[in-house]
Amino acid sequence: MHFWLKFFHIVAMTVWFAGLFFLPRLFVAHRRGEPDADPDYFLPVAKTLFFRVMSPAAVLTIALGLVLIVWAQPGAWLVMKLAVVAMAVLLHLYLGVVLYDMGRDRDRHGPMFHRVLGMVPLVLLLALAALTGGKPATAPPLPAPPGIEAAQAPGGLRSAVVPTGSWPP
Repeated sequence: MHFWLKFFHIVAMTVWFAGLFFLPRLFVAHRRGEPDADPDYFLPVAKTLFFRVMSPAAVLTIALGLVLIVWAQPGAWLVMKLAVVAMAVLLHLYLGVVLYDMGRDRDRHGPMFHRVLGMVPLVLLLALAALTGGKPATAPPLPAPPGIEAAQAPGGLRSAVVPTGSWPP
């Protein structure tokens, strides 16, 4: 079961990020007046990509990721990964706003902006891969609650929590 959840999580994430890569490319073509910019082509393709491909894949990715958290090794890497996922969600929503504006002929950005915006998913994807694959312990452990001393293991890592009084106070 765990294998299949992970498999479909990765498949959905791949589809979602493919859309995050391709939609800004469509925006560039639209702004530059390339053949893809024809309104009879651009808007239906961009809307289909956003609403019928990217958004369901994003929802499935997040839902499966939340289920997979049960098996996740806790640590700072997971918090950082969730922060990067939140940035990907914000990028997704922003691309939806840009698409809405383009549908109303109110695009405020030029092709260079959309080119740079198209590179953001790569940075997010690399960060997600590094955090998921490496699971770095980059943050120190949290301090013990008041009234509890943490026993120190070799190397300064906390290995156990030893109560010093009655808890809760």
